[in-house]
Amino acid sequence: MKIFPTGVKVAQGEVHIEKDICKGCGFCVSYCPMDVLEISTEFNAKGYHFPIVKNPGNCIDCGLCGMLCPDFAIWSTLKEKKEVVEL
Repeated sequence: MKIFPTGVKVAQGEVHIEKDICKGCGFCVSYCPMDVLEISTEFNAKGYHFPIVKNPGNCIDCGLCGMLCPDFAIWSTLKEKKEVVEL
């Protein structure tokens, strides 16, 4: 969990995953700075383990998952901005 100073506005993102396009490389999971993703124990249609969202509230819509995905199977969108008043 990342701790931000009081009063800092943090963007809230939402992760979208096309699990059947994913080939299970794990780049999105490894490089997510907010620890939003993890590899699923399930298999997709191609037989790969795909990422799932484990901490949806941590996503800040940085877009790194989408930039690193070689298959364009994951991306984030801006959900809302929320004000962190006390942590």
